[in-house]
Amino acid sequence: MAISNEPMADSEVPAHRYDYRRRLPHHQKAERVIFVTFRKLNRDPFPANARDVILQHCRHDDGKRIQLHAAVVMPDHVHLLLTPLRDEQGWPYGLPAIIKLIKGVSARNVNKLLGSSGPVWQEESFDHILRSNESFQEKQDYIRKNPVRAGLVGKPQDYRWLWVEESPCGADTPVRCL
Repeated sequence: MAISNEPMADSEVPAHRYDYRRRLPHHQKAERVIFVTFRKLNRDPFPANARDVILQHCRHDDGKRIQLHAAVVMPDHVHLLLTPLRDEQGWPYGLPAIIKLIKGVSARNVNKLLGSSGPVWQEESFDHILRSNESFQEKQDYIRKNPVRAGLVGKPQDYRWLWVEESPCGADTPVRCL
């Protein structure tokens, strides 16, 4: 992965340029919300205790490297809605490093928990930079309703592995605060 810390020409907001996923270049601007999905290497569902561990690792860097807006750990995949925070030099933490940390630490701990070894996650992840508040609400709603659409629960708040931040304006309430 190559990283360049040069600001993009059309913006005064610091941005990282990095290459990953089949060497396609990506630009990451500061203070942009990103929707991320990553999948289990195989389709066998994670047991409950493994999902507990994964959600814990998704939330670990909230307020440190990322602002986590929502997370759901499904039986075979994870959705995150996050904003990378800035490092000591003012640059946004790179998304590839954030995802590598979440996937790497969670995989080690899931393997330890289950007495297994080897890769847990597919190598690639899907990410999409959100462009509007409407898009933010749509993605947050998508994450909240994912367990309901999958037939795992009747209401989002009944799904143990769903976390949504409290809205600063009070317009929304957390599904589950851990």
